[in-house]
Amino acid sequence: MFFEVKKTEGKARRGVINTVHGTVQTPAFMNVATAGAIKGALSAFDLKDIKCQIMLSNTYHLHLRPGDENVKALGGLHKFTRWDGPILTDSGGFQVFSLAKLRNITEEGVTFNSHIDGRKIFMSPEASMRIQSNLGSTIAMAFDECVENPSPYDYTKKSSELTARWLERCKREMDRLNSLDDTINKEQKLFGINQGGIYKDLRVEHMKRIAELDLPGYAIGGLAVGEETEVMYDIIDEVEPYMPDDKPRYLMGVGTPVNILEAVHRGVDMFDCVMPSRNARHGHLFTWNGIINIKNAKYELDESPIDHECGCPVCKSFSRAYVRHLMKAGEMLAMRLCVIHNLYFYNTLLEKIREELDNGSFEKFYKTNREILSKRI
Repeated sequence: MFFEVKKTEGKARRGVINTVHGTVQTPAFMNVATAGAIKGALSAFDLKDIKCQIMLSNTYHLHLRPGDENVKALGGLHKFTRWDGPILTDSGGFQVFSLAKLRNITEEGVTFNSHIDGRKIFMSPEASMRIQSNLGSTIAMAFDECVENPSPYDYTKKSSELTARWLERCKREMDRLNSLDDTINKEQKLFGINQGGIYKDLRVEHMKRIAELDLPGYAIGGLAVGEETEVMYDIIDEVEPYMPDDKPRYLMGVGTPVNILEAVHRGVDMFDCVMPSRNARHGHLFTWNGIINIKNAKYELDESPIDHECGCPVCKSFSRAYVRHLMKAGEMLAMRLCVIHNLYFYNTLLEKIREELDNGSFEKFYKTNREILSKRI
């Protein structure tokens, strides 16, 4: 069984995903290694020390460099990066939306210019599947169109219908690729992506349609791209009843610790976000008492760890004063230590959520921490 729900508390779910590259205990956070590495100088071996279960890499970026065919020639993404656990690859749809200045969307796919050197690239559902098959990831995301929020209703409707047709093409192509002799991972799983912007009727209609394809998992995409946080929560509430109970539910690109708490409360199983590593590189650190900016002058002589309640390698060994000094001095070590701390915090947060669900006390944990974790100190 690919996914199994072990326990529920309200809509919150405690489960496990079984893959050819190992198991993932859910709810789970996926550590974002866009180009095959966590920004902040972390390797696959570091991820083991910070409780990472699953790594996320990006189809678009790896296609541009070093090239997915090169990765395949080198044995696939697992061998290339030395990460031996599950890997999810994003399809590239969001990057086309966010990075390509000029793009032309047709039924066949998207033509756009590389943000690196300007060369023209064509990406279709089939091309995205072939790239992800070359990478050999555990889970491949369907190629979709991600629209800006808010977008006009009529455009959003046509876009979500196009995404649904593209998903059918993704499924056919993945089935074909998984049957080939030279495919790295013949057990690669395809997740569909729910779209529909901020329009609840379009979201529900789209979710019903793609659920009929009986895919291994489903994601909610196109959120946290301009809409209010409450709108995002409302969309999750609307879509969740139509997401299959026996499949993992993935909220893409979200978010803050509080976003994760709220989404778990609404029945979501999987998360990814660049925020913890990106914020860390600027000195914004998550703690169990709230968020701190380590560059503040008040930490100049502070010999205490970043967080007294944290067991990460950084908090065990270094003081706030030292980390602040490294950050102010522009040392690369500052970013590395801060990213380690923030990702350890996120993985520990999800670990605590799983423990609370196991113990039947998640609701209390949710109510206690939703205010604390968003507080700026």
